[in-house]
Amino acid sequence: MSETPQHLSAAREHAHRETVRARAEIDLGALRANVRALRARVAPQGARVMGVVKADAYGHGAVPCARAALDAGAAWLGTATPYEALALRAAGIDAPVLCWLWTPGGPWRAAVEADVDVTVSGLWALDEVREAARAAGRAARVQLKADTGLGRNGCLAADWPRLVGEALRAQADGLVRVTGLWSHFACADEPGHPSIAAQLAEFQDMLEYAEKAGVEPEVRHMANSPATLTLPEASFDLVRTGVAMYGISPGPELGTPADFGLRPVMRLSADVASVKQAPAGLGVSYGHHYVTDRETTLALVPLGYADGVPRHASGRGPVLLGGAVRTVAGRVAMDQFVVDLGTDTVEPGARAVLFGPGDDGEPTAEDWARAAGTIAYEIVTRVGGRVPRVYVDDEPE
Repeated sequence: MSETPQHLSAAREHAHRETVRARAEIDLGALRANVRALRARVAPQGARVMGVVKADAYGHGAVPCARAALDAGAAWLGTATPYEALALRAAGIDAPVLCWLWTPGGPWRAAVEADVDVTVSGLWALDEVREAARAAGRAARVQLKADTGLGRNGCLAADWPRLVGEALRAQADGLVRVTGLWSHFACADEPGHPSIAAQLAEFQDMLEYAEKAGVEPEVRHMANSPATLTLPEASFDLVRTGVAMYGISPGPELGTPADFGLRPVMRLSADVASVKQAPAGLGVSYGHHYVTDRETTLALVPLGYADGVPRHASGRGPVLLGGAVRTVAGRVAMDQFVVDLGTDTVEPGARAVLFGPGDDGEPTAEDWARAAGTIAYEIVTRVGGRVPRVYVDDEPE
């Protein structure tokens, strides 16, 4: 049973007291609710959910978020690098895991021995998988990735017959098991973009070729977060939900998180380090790009670009402090930035909230993305390692 808002508030205040300077509060209950909402969205198509926890779960903490996603019914986990996948295994997580970003000489054998599904996009990777399987004495679980128009990783259609044929030969030799066929959209966050239909058709053709050649995949998948939310025809057997699982819309033009039944999971805040009265004409922070135009109160927030606060948001980044949303005054420095409170004041130790779900009037990650000229994915993912993650759970055991 979920906790009441009062209980949640008490939990947050406890986290606030126990963690000094700054904290990124992660609401695992919200993450679970998001996974359930995503499962419900794709259930009519018969698809399951892969919770993508690459990049330390988009800055939220890979292992706690992986466990929460699985608790809420995610069927798979996804990582970019093999080391991310192996870290999940080291933490005792035994759910199906796919990793997709390999380089020559990578830890193929360790992945094979850990029962991690590895992505193969070219013959060099298949060769390394075969060698790893021989060394491990067991078949590797392999998913073949098709480049249907993104132009990054994946096998192009012209090379697909050879890759499929070689993979089937390796399977006949007992070295691999081809468990999946997949691809990735380039512009699913741009509704109506002509590449969407073109990529979907290309994937259908490449699937048909592989399956006629003898591949019997456990899963076929193409949909990322925006496709999961807007393209039911792209669901196939599995959808790979990354940013949506963390309660962030993959694009403001698609809708807000609330429009999709999602709730932001991260709240970033810090304790004010200093408050002082400043005269008119005082230059603030490096370069004096901000100069006080009157007597005013300045508050120092001990977060900076070393913590992931975008320097590009200097003079624009929004902060909830002292009951109102203020703007960063002057440049964001490595460890700190300044907020001009005008005629208001706060005490040192007051909480400054950079972003969160917006429940208390605080900015959101999307607000910071607009201020920095980037996307909300980057805002949460770039929160640095010296900012402690404090886990709040509104669905206790």
